[in-house]
This record gives sequence, C-alpha cells and structure tokens, in this order.
Amino acid sequence: MTDRFVPKPTPETRHYWDGAKAGELRLQRCTACQQTYFPPRPFCPECGSRSVAVYTASGNGTLYSYIINNIGAPGREPPFAVAIVELEEGPRLMSNIVECDQTPEALVLDMPLEVTFEVLTDEITLPQFKPAKGA
Repeated sequence: MTDRFVPKPTPETRHYWDGAKAGELRLQRCTACQQTYFPPRPFCPECGSRSVAVYTASGNGTLYSYIINNIGAPGREPPFAVAIVELEEGPRLMSNIVECDQTPEALVLDMPLEVTFEVLTDEITLPQFKPAKGA
C-alpha cells in the first residue's frame, strides 16, 4: 500500500489506467478530425465527435514546464518535480520527472523524456517521465 494519492478510474479513464498497468501510455484520437487529446473523455474536444479510438502512444515527449516542490506531500519527500510534459503526439499532461536530480540545472526545458511506470497498488500504475536514454 502507498501513502500517495491513488487515482480512481472512471469508465472514461479505464483504458488509460489499464494501459499504464500494462506498461503502455494510451491516448485517444478522434476518428473524425484526427485530433489526439488528453485527458481521456468520451468526445473530441476539437470537433465534439464521439467517434474516438484508443491507441498506444510512443511514450516520448519533452519537458514543457515544471515546478520543484520543496514541501512534502503524502508519500513524497521533497524536493520533487511536478511537470507538464508535451508528448510527441501533441497533448500535454501533468506528471513527475524521476531518475534525475530535482534541480533547475538537471531539469532543462525541452529536454527529451520517456515514460516510465510506478506501481502504486495492485490496480493503479502511475505513468511518470524520466530523461530519455542518450539525452
């Protein structure tokens, strides 16, 4: 068990959490206008179509923005980065940056990132990001 906040999947987000548990970052794409989007929802935020498909994303992105949290949080020791990651497919999502120093010198905007997964419970695995290999 973890002290961290554990997300509760909904019918609209179940594919995302099932993907994370399987080691995949799953996104949705509108089959009408081809817009890829996040967070999960049953309709396209661009055109409103309910004709959407789930697919496995590359898991690659770049560091768009971040803050370094120096105050503890349940299950987290400071400092830790809370970041906005811009995915290769276009959407941005909030995540943590792991496996690197949590300093402005190490967390460089536009640095290449790749998804990694942290198992929180038997049911929930959390997608996070680390510096990409070779970066």
